[in-house]
Amino acid sequence: MTTSATTATTAAAAPRHPGEPAPAATAPGPRRSRTVPAWVWALPPVAVLALAFLYPLALVLQQSVTPDDGGVSLDPYADVFASEVFRDALTTTVWLAVGSTVGCLVLGFVLALVIAFVPFPGGKAVARFVDVFLSFPSFLITLALLFIYGSVGMANGLWTDVTGAADGPFHFLTTPWGVLLAEITYFTPFVMRPLLAAFSQLDTGQLEVASSLGAGPVRIIRQVILPEALPALAAGGSLVLVMCLNEFGIVLFTGAKDVTTLPMLVYSKAILESDYPAACVVAVVNIAISVGLYSLYRVVSRRAGA
Repeated sequence: MTTSATTATTAAAAPRHPGEPAPAATAPGPRRSRTVPAWVWALPPVAVLALAFLYPLALVLQQSVTPDDGGVSLDPYADVFASEVFRDALTTTVWLAVGSTVGCLVLGFVLALVIAFVPFPGGKAVARFVDVFLSFPSFLITLALLFIYGSVGMANGLWTDVTGAADGPFHFLTTPWGVLLAEITYFTPFVMRPLLAAFSQLDTGQLEVASSLGAGPVRIIRQVILPEALPALAAGGSLVLVMCLNEFGIVLFTGAKDVTTLPMLVYSKAILESDYPAACVVAVVNIAISVGLYSLYRVVSRRAGA
């Protein structure tokens, strides 16, 4: 092998006569590709996903069609759907989620307008705080409201100190309205974040032109700002609606015993009553609603460019 390489080098270095063609270069031999197929790299994450998420979901689906007496039957679905408790929980879950979403949209839009277009000291710090607020757990906000408006909270304590009454007037936290207030308080920043991002991309020249043409603040908001904010409002509202449908901590920590949502009904059936087929049926219904709304959220977010 060394001799042939030396010969090739000598032949290449030897002088050529005029008109003599140059020696052809020796092409390297083909190399075998050792790339791993793409499906091999996809196996580990798919296996983890199946083990951590799909397998428990399959167990829930299986349990929902397995009555206590064994076999496979849809009787658990028929019993749950015929239950007045389930219908009340479904109604409460829907109206709380819709009411909280509407409240978050209105309050979030107003607050985002103030932060984005009204100059005031500390405006940037408030905008950053909105990002930090998104990381707070929901029960933390509920505990804060309990400290203020709870039965032995600051507001009732101040009332009893001033009036001498034995009890304060604030007891709404244990009602659906208290849950609604807590959810609006906690989920409003989830609407403000996409709105602030949308307002940061708004051309301020449009606002100046509209103002120079005599348009008032209300008209500018209605005809210039609101159309640009609609995709962000739709994306944020869809996300809040999905999260409100699955909210458990706020309802639990407010102590609203008469407020039963679908997540609370799952907890009650599984933990308190040990009725696992009924709990799994309610969970499947909750999952179906959540997946449908999440699909809507993804479509809206894609169209909004989020």
